[in-house]
Amino acid sequence: MIRKVRPHINQNEPLLFERSSPGKRGYQLPALDVPAVDAAAVLGGRNTRAEIEGFPEVSEVEAIRHFTRLSTHNYAIDLGLYPLGSCTMKYNPRVNEQVARIEGLAWAHPYQPESLSQGILEVMGALEKMLAEITGMDAVTLQPAAGAHGEFTGILLIRALLESRGNPRKKLLIPDSAHGTNPATATTAGYAVENIKSNARGMVDVEELAKSVTEDVAALMITNPNTLGVFEENITRIAEILHAKGAMVYMDGANMNALVGIARPGDFGVDVMHLNLHKTFSTPHGGGGPGSGPVAVKGPLAPFLPTPRLQRVGSRWTWNYDLAQSIGRVRAFYGNIGMHIRALAYILAHGGDGLRNATKDAVLNANYIRTLIEPYYDLPHKAPTMHECVFSDDRQSKRGVRTGDIAKRLIDYGFHPYTVSFPLIVHGALMIEPTETESKDELDLFIDAMISIAQEVEENPEVVLKAPHDTRTSRVDEVTAARKPVVRWKPESTSGKAAD
Repeated sequence: MIRKVRPHINQNEPLLFERSSPGKRGYQLPALDVPAVDAAAVLGGRNTRAEIEGFPEVSEVEAIRHFTRLSTHNYAIDLGLYPLGSCTMKYNPRVNEQVARIEGLAWAHPYQPESLSQGILEVMGALEKMLAEITGMDAVTLQPAAGAHGEFTGILLIRALLESRGNPRKKLLIPDSAHGTNPATATTAGYAVENIKSNARGMVDVEELAKSVTEDVAALMITNPNTLGVFEENITRIAEILHAKGAMVYMDGANMNALVGIARPGDFGVDVMHLNLHKTFSTPHGGGGPGSGPVAVKGPLAPFLPTPRLQRVGSRWTWNYDLAQSIGRVRAFYGNIGMHIRALAYILAHGGDGLRNATKDAVLNANYIRTLIEPYYDLPHKAPTMHECVFSDDRQSKRGVRTGDIAKRLIDYGFHPYTVSFPLIVHGALMIEPTETESKDELDLFIDAMISIAQEVEENPEVVLKAPHDTRTSRVDEVTAARKPVVRWKPESTSGKAAD
């Protein structure tokens, strides 16, 4: 029995220009008790702004209601589920925000002398230590500003180590199930890329990999769990194959949300990896704040970490710039400190057991969704699901409905769409990651919506093909928007023609 899912209420909101009436004001000032003056005459015409033609005139209550209603037009993590796979869009605990706003931390300036920065240096030192423990690595730098920046830093570290041994080598191996930024990182770092195909279970084909590992290979860039939400069960054997040829293992840590407290990459053979604080450790994501991509390494790579390095001398923290083998600074100052504070607050609030439970809940939620909607959508890879699951639109495409259509129809049910058409190795992919922060009730509503849409496709596909129906803007022409973008607005002149 499918429960009726009520969509979020939509209220069309006219522009302030359309609400405007001459003479309305949002303020009331007393009469002047001094002679009036002409500002242009006193300050000079060039220093005063002319009246804005057509500036809206509204009352205070109209302005307040207008902007309050506009605030409800954006979907937000505080409103509902973000099922975006491979993005880990989870709720940001408010305690993180409160801690980041502590005056001594929020107003710390990067040019402050070390003597006045011991508290904030202690925060960074503690976070480095905890991330090293969580990942099973020997050293951590917090300097990279985002995940892709961390990738780039990690590959530069590998290149520097191999150069110190006499040969930086020529290429990197990248599985087809890795994140899309990996090939770009490899190319930017000066390496050729060789693609490694996945097997039928969505994992790296170990035998094929072994054939590709030559003396020219610098490293394997592997995402684990990969973009299919599948854990690479042979990761230890994969690391052994690379290490036997003098190559290294770089792990994209974007999906650490499925491993924290359960498995440590350093223990299964990873040499260097990056973390996304804005994914795994819940700091603001995307438009909510800057990213942060710390890099964790094993001992042989530590001398090459970016300068400066945080170190403790006696009872005080200081910066060490005397690093002869360092790849140099990769970012101004030392990373996005606000994200470091939030991540440390998240880790301390959870503790070891709490982090482990969060991981278990993330995996449980993904498998709950997978199990209940699998009868309605095609699941190309049958390996166990970790924190996310990836379906395809093969069944629905037979009726002319593709993954983008299903995503648009999901908006009518009050949910943000899942990740559409990624990963590319699944044709017509529907990538879903609920994270650990969603309740069973929220997951049930999402599952009901997905099942209802699947039934609509079978009974009346036109409803899905013309979705969304209940949004302020109906389906847009995405092809024209991509090929002929309008990037500059030309307001209408009084004559009705577009002004220059």
